[in-house]
Amino acid sequence: MILVFIGIGLFAGILSGVFGIGGGVVIVPALIFFARLAPLTATGTSLAALLLPVGALGAWEYYKKGHLNISAALTIAIGLFVGAWIGARLAQHLTPVQLKRAFALFLVLVATRMWFS
Repeated sequence: MILVFIGIGLFAGILSGVFGIGGGVVIVPALIFFARLAPLTATGTSLAALLLPVGALGAWEYYKKGHLNISAALTIAIGLFVGAWIGARLAQHLTPVQLKRAFALFLVLVATRMWFS
């Protein structure tokens, strides 16, 4: 499962670097689909992965209710660290139109998957 969490963090980091997105659009659906976490645990885990400086108080609330996977959050954070750098470098080679279209396609794919799951 650790490779799944690293992959999620890396993928979210790349998309964060390219599009400025991460938690709700990438990490939460990925944790639900690939790590088979419950939605509340996926949300709490995503917030914890983005903990510093984002999400500390929200992650604390999820933690108090038992909806946070700390080891997954820390592992995803490692992937985010590296992935954001890769994504930022990649984004420098794309035109604004390519970025807009890629982001729109990504959102449609995620929305379709969420709708039919």
